[in-house]
Amino acid sequence: MSVRVVLADDQPLVRAALNMVITGTPDVEVVGEAGTGAEAVRLTAELRPDVVVMDIRMPGMDGIEATSLITGGPTAAQVVVLTTFDDDEYVYGALRAGASGFLVKDMALDGILAAIRVVAAGDALISPSVTRRLIKDFAGRPAAPSPAARPLSAVTEREREVLTLVGNGLSNTEIAERLNISVATAKTYLSRLLTKLDARDRVRLVIIAYEAGLVSATGR
Repeated sequence: MSVRVVLADDQPLVRAALNMVITGTPDVEVVGEAGTGAEAVRLTAELRPDVVVMDIRMPGMDGIEATSLITGGPTAAQVVVLTTFDDDEYVYGALRAGASGFLVKDMALDGILAAIRVVAAGDALISPSVTRRLIKDFAGRPAAPSPAARPLSAVTEREREVLTLVGNGLSNTEIAERLNISVATAKTYLSRLLTKLDARDRVRLVIIAYEAGLVSATGR
């Protein structure tokens, strides 16, 4: 079965470029396009896509509010946020809203396509460069109680190591290489962390790792 995608961006040229790339692949298909956040929410409820590629800056309802409504609703759609490095102040809000990944608008189109597949498979995508910028942004914010923070008392030492590496933006393969374990074992640790920390996905683990003091704004 192909991955069903809704594209949400107020720029028709961006949607057209993404649609052109996706149309040429056998395992991903565009089932709808939205020019506003409200339209993205409506189409997601109507079409039940696997992934919504969501711009942040849109007229009326922005991508953050739309993401929150989609991830909090009855559909199983995952949201991948389109951002630029000038949108740092919005990315934190998108994390809280339940986004499963972040794509930089100037990245190669085939990279965006690969990211859609990753998120559709149930993983989250957040590159090391974006991770470092996010954590730097977190560090500059006033300290406040956060619903993302979770006690780590139930986390083993090995799981803590994995959580630290996730917080630094490493992929499952990179974690396996760093800890000299198999990729399957790395995935098992990740699954345990998601359960123990009541985290929806890998992106939430990045927040938890930072707020627990396991990673810093200076990167690895």
